[in-house]
Order: sequence, then structure tokens, then C-alpha cells
Amino acid sequence: MAYNSRFAVAIHTLSLLDSTEGRITSEMIAGSVNTNPVVIRRMISLLTKAGILRTQPGVAGAQLTRPAGEITLLHIYRAVQSENRDELFAIHDTPNLDCDIGRNIQQELEQVFARAQRAMEHELEQITLRQVTTDLQQMEEVRQAIGQQN
Repeated sequence: MAYNSRFAVAIHTLSLLDSTEGRITSEMIAGSVNTNPVVIRRMISLLTKAGILRTQPGVAGAQLTRPAGEITLLHIYRAVQSENRDELFAIHDTPNLDCDIGRNIQQELEQVFARAQRAMEHELEQITLRQVTTDLQQMEEVRQAIGQQN
């Protein structure tokens, strides 16, 4: 799975777990995400390691460890970044030091990118998994209501 989609797949997975009664399997989640169940099992492993999910040996499925209203998107973001601690933006490592811009670009971009990272993390901290799940359920209700009108 591409690194860029890992966060979205994690939110998708957790939204399914939050909105479904009982346990659902990695195969069921993979069907919704449209990916291989192995990808979902790896994701579940990361989320379990981060304390967001719990699993039981020999029992299919996973469960949230706390209410979805207490899990922020920042918790999820950090959980799926645990294997790859890269920042939001990467800086190229070999600018030309004989160039006025090349000599200073890394230091400037490190500061700019750090501010952007902090702003993004602040925003993610304001949104809970429950808010996402509620929005998704409302979108589906609207879609179904429109479908019934046609």
C-alpha cells in the first residue's frame, strides 16, 4: 500500500469497526476498502500496537479500545506513521551548496514544513473518529433519500 493512502485506509477501517455491530473480519473490511485482507491485517496490527484496537487470538475481528469520540484523527495518523516516521513533506538531500538558494533551502524548508506539520496535526486533533462515522452515516442517509425520490 502506498504510504500516502495508509492514513485513509486506517480511517476507513476504524469507521467500519465503529459503525458495525459486533466483530467484522479483515476480509469484510478489505471488501469495503477494495484491497487484500493482508493489507487490512497489517493495518489492524499497527492500530493494535498503538492501543486503538484490541484483538484476541483465535477470535476473528478487532474492537476499538475506547469510544470513537475519544479517538482523534491525530491518534490514527500517528499510529500508521509508527513504521515510517517521515514528516508530512520531505526535503531533498543534495542541493548545490555553491548556489545561494541551494545553500539555504534546507534550513528554510525545515522551518516552513515544521509549521505546516504542526498545523495539520492541530487540525487532526480536533476531529474524532465518531465525527467521521457520523458524517458518513448522514451522507448515506441523504444518498438513500435521494435514491428513493427517483
